[in-house]
Amino acid sequence: MDRWRGRVALVTGASLGIGAAITNELVRCGMKVMGCARDVEKIQNLAAECQSAGHSGVLVPFKCDLNNEEEILSMFAAIKDQHKGVDVCINNAGLAHPESLLHGQTSGWKNMLDVNVLALCICSREAYQSMKERNVDDGHIINLNSMSGHRVVHSTDVHFYSSTKFAVTALTEGLRQELREANTHIRATCISPGVVETEFASRLYSQNADKAAASYTKFKALEAIDVANSVIYVLSAPPHVQIGDIQMRPVEQVL
Repeated sequence: MDRWRGRVALVTGASLGIGAAITNELVRCGMKVMGCARDVEKIQNLAAECQSAGHSGVLVPFKCDLNNEEEILSMFAAIKDQHKGVDVCINNAGLAHPESLLHGQTSGWKNMLDVNVLALCICSREAYQSMKERNVDDGHIINLNSMSGHRVVHSTDVHFYSSTKFAVTALTEGLRQELREANTHIRATCISPGVVETEFASRLYSQNADKAAASYTKFKALEAIDVANSVIYVLSAPPHVQIGDIQMRPVEQVL
C-alpha cells in the first residue's frame, strides 16, 4: 500500500458498516480519504476516531445524496478544487428494499436503481475523468457488489435488489473493457460478499426486527473488516495484476 500513501480515495456510503471499515483502513494506510454519505455527522465522528488512533492518513467528510446527480457532480468539483482529484474510487453505497417483482412499489425499485446502479456509474465516470485530466494511469475503481450479483436466492424480498447487483457485475466487466480499450492501466474490480453482519438487514427489514435479527443467527457471518481487508488486498496487487472479482462468503453459507 506504500504507493497509495498520500493519494486521494473516494468512498461512498462511508458513514457506517462496510464503508466505514474501508474508510478506516485506507486512512490507516496513509491515504487521503473523501468519505461521503447523507449522514455526514457519522463521518465526522469517524474522522475524529481515525485522528485519535494516530492513523497516518486523513478523512475528509462530504455530505452527498447519491440519488441526486447534481450533488455528486458538486462533490467531485469540490474534490478537484480542494484536493486536485480522485485516484481511487470505491463505490460502496448500496441499499435494498423488500419490494417483490409481483407486488413491489415502483418508488422502491427506482431508489435501488438510482443508488446501486446509476450513482455507481456516475461516480465511476467522474473518477475516470478526474484521473484522465491529471494523467493518472494507475488509478483504481472498486465496486462493492454482492453474491446476489451472481445468483438469485429464493427470497422475493431481494429479487429486484439482486437485479441491481447483476448489473454491477456487468458494469464492472464493461468498465474493465473500456479502460483497456482506452489504453490506460486504470483497473476495475468488484468485490462480492455474501452475508455480512452490518446494518443492512435492519434497514431492509425495518418493519420486522425479528426477521432482521434472524439474518445473522444461522451461521457466523462475515464482518465489515473482512470486506475492508479484501479492498486492501486489491489495491496492494502489483500494477500489472487485474483482479476482476472477489467472491467471498461465510464458510457455512449454503447459497
